[in-house]
Amino acid sequence: MSGSIAQGTSQTHGNTHILHFLVRLPRPMEDVWPAVATPEGLGAWCTAVDVLQPRLDGAVTLRDLGSGRVTAWDVDRVAEYTVEGGGRIRFHLERGGERESALRFTHEFQGEAASEADWRNRFERLIEVLESAQGLAVPQLHEPSEPSEPLPGQFT
Repeated sequence: MSGSIAQGTSQTHGNTHILHFLVRLPRPMEDVWPAVATPEGLGAWCTAVDVLQPRLDGAVTLRDLGSGRVTAWDVDRVAEYTVEGGGRIRFHLERGGERESALRFTHEFQGEAASEADWRNRFERLIEVLESAQGLAVPQLHEPSEPSEPLPGQFT
């Protein structure tokens, strides 16, 4: 499976805007979690992270989005950041089978902020990052082709 991004939805209530996306990802939740909950992961596809204390009420600074607090944290499932000027950004992961997952994304903000097209571009990068991770070689244990010497103390 390759990833896909469902059509985003947008709601406006007064000056508050809410964007929702459903992103199907080509990796299990355990592989996606670091991409939404670590500085290295977010930096690879979303924005550079200057500060991230990975716990409820921890400090967070997302370079292009703002500084604030971690407002929801359920390890391997939910990471939510509320930042001044950037609003509330929520990543909610769900299983999508053994090898896939779904990301339910919400961005609630006031005024002008990242558009649906901006987030769609970010999610395309996320899918690319996760798909390229599939190509990484996993070391396999194999039998040596030549007999090896026993280790000291090893019985033969």
